[in-house]
Amino acid sequence: MPVRLLIVEDDDAIAAPLVRAVQREGYDVDRVAAGQPAIERVAGGDVDLVLLDLGLPDLDGLDVCRRIRADGFAGGIVILTARAGELDRVVGLDVGADDYLAKPFSLSELLARVRALLRRAHRPAVVTDPDEAPATGAAPVAPVPPVAPAVDAFRLDRDARRAWVGGSELALTAKEFDVLALLDERRGAVVTREDLMARVWDENWFGSTKTLDTTVGRLRQKLQDAAAPIRLDTVRGVGFRLEDSVVDA
Repeated sequence: MPVRLLIVEDDDAIAAPLVRAVQREGYDVDRVAAGQPAIERVAGGDVDLVLLDLGLPDLDGLDVCRRIRADGFAGGIVILTARAGELDRVVGLDVGADDYLAKPFSLSELLARVRALLRRAHRPAVVTDPDEAPATGAAPVAPVPPVAPAVDAFRLDRDARRAWVGGSELALTAKEFDVLALLDERRGAVVTREDLMARVWDENWFGSTKTLDTTVGRLRQKLQDAAAPIRLDTVRGVGFRLEDSVVDA
């Protein structure tokens, strides 16, 4: 299935070349010029990544980002804005954005960041060339019937970038999944804040680490709301640890 991007930008002079650039990359693209239509479009499904301007005519882009995350959108969000201050970047990341690009920006840099986010989400960077599609004459492989999970079992699929508690999937952002996967990989051990920032964000990240605390806080709340049989603990001054919950007798 082709990757679909949603561009949320009210300035036609910026939106038009941006639409053309992402279409040349092979993506399907929709464009809206205000915040409320963006929220409604994301709620309609089939959106893999949002390029979101902050200076919208009806809603602040930060509110749009916050609302689509609250509605369960787990795809990528890249904020595009003239607000280049560190505080604005931190707030944007704290409300659920995955990346932040200040205007004016290079289209090649933007497309590189889009490709990086899609790789993290295990989505194709471009639409598959029909000439490279597998032959249709091969006999289909019969699907293996799924095994019903335990009522409260926690499962994490790194390849599909999905996590479940029992039969219910957790709605996780890209960063929330990355944090959870790294902690789960080292279940029971403490993962330092520095390691999480280097592995999940970037080893050259020089911004505030408050975005890590916010991401962990959202993740912890989602695990609690889903009654997951795991616990995300803070080890003060060191980092975080994911371990199995102790069930009361």
